Amino acid sequence: MRRDELGRSARWVIKIGSALLTNDGRGLNHEGIRDWVNQMANLRSRGIELVLVSSGAVAEGMSRLGLKARPHALHELQATAAIGQMGLVQAYESRFSEHGLQTAQILLTHDDLSNRVRYLNARSTLRTLLGYGVVPVVNENDTVVTDEIRFGDNDTLGALVANLIEADVLIILTDQHGMFDKDPRSNPDAQLLHEVQANDARLDAMAGGSAGSLGRGGMLTKVRAARMAARSGATTLIAYGREERVLERLVEGELLGTLFQPAEAPQAARKHWLAAHLQTRGTLVLDAGAARVVREQGRSLLPVGVREARGNFARGEMVVCVDESGTEVGRGLANYSGDETRRLLGKPSSQIEAILGYVDEPELIHRDNLVITRP
Repeated sequence: MRRDELGRSARWVIKIGSALLTNDGRGLNHEGIRDWVNQMANLRSRGIELVLVSSGAVAEGMSRLGLKARPHALHELQATAAIGQMGLVQAYESRFSEHGLQTAQILLTHDDLSNRVRYLNARSTLRTLLGYGVVPVVNENDTVVTDEIRFGDNDTLGALVANLIEADVLIILTDQHGMFDKDPRSNPDAQLLHEVQANDARLDAMAGGSAGSLGRGGMLTKVRAARMAARSGATTLIAYGREERVLERLVEGELLGTLFQPAEAPQAARKHWLAAHLQTRGTLVLDAGAARVVREQGRSLLPVGVREARGNFARGEMVVCVDESGTEVGRGLANYSGDETRRLLGKPSSQIEAILGYVDEPELIHRDNLVITRP
């Protein structure tokens, strides 16, 4: 995606770091929050859907408690986050409401996105909120998180959310002007990189250095986040959050920060990931008509066209689709479990709710989650 195409994107994830949100630890930066929210409201008026990934809960809690150093004990860290989360949510709620925009708080842990069922539930919730025109505010659930289920930093969380909702763009606002060819703090001749390929291995050596005392991610985590977002085809842009009208200028295509280009277009990247990185858990046998429309037209797979479902797969797991001769047609993510699918075999989508008592999707596999493996 070129810079001048950012404004035509449908969906952005915007991540704002702790140093920006908390005035480098001196309490919430209310003036900055008002300014960023004003700009995000402008983006919404352009038709861009937004998900905000916000750091700052621990730092705000530290400020409210008068702490000078980040706690190390887990229970102290969680208590500090719980206190700070109140101020963070209040700040966003009040500012977005000035523009007539509703917000919703989403707290996640790594377990939520590694567990397939919870992953799908989180995706459905976020998509529903976006459909309502709401701006979801996502943060790591620091009040219950442990080292084993921690994302590690909100840059990673931002990238995973971009994957989760299939965002077009991930914006990481930070206290640095972007990615340099060497550490600008110790190299006055360091050059800002305006555009790079996310998969360029040379970036790791350029991104040395750690985060400040408040944040948990340095430039290296941002590079890794850009690569993670690129897996689903998202373009990442790292920019200086204190730049005047930074979000509005980015949407207008101005040369700010560093643009990380994915190697593939969004749909191609996502389907490559589906085909290469998920184990299959079951098999669906398609009738001749369903096999033809899936293979030749790339259509979604409906229950009416499925003759048999093998295996005990769960909702959201990868299944193989074969024709009646056993030849593989494709593979994709099932919207219903194996037991539920067997109850739906050969039935029209209009009967799903009557049969199961609920309806999640009208398709067994949506075309966006379906990879054709045999032409």
